[in-house]
Amino acid sequence: MTSDINLFGVFINVGLALAVVAALAMQPLRKLLARTGAYKLTWHPALVDVCLFVLLWAGLSQVTAALEPHLLVLLG
Repeated sequence: MTSDINLFGVFINVGLALAVVAALAMQPLRKLLARTGAYKLTWHPALVDVCLFVLLWAGLSQVTAALEPHLLVLLG
């Protein structure tokens, strides 16, 4: 996996970029859990949030690692 993304001359670590994507994906998920009352079933809602973030981040990392050859061809 490539370790950096060149964004207009600024190199950004792929792990950091995936963490930002996972954090953005967490926002609607947190709202959905709050509206459905799922947090009432948990002992510590913040711990659930951290666990879901880690799962999203790991999942995104696995998907990008699996798609890396295709992304390299697509992005040049």
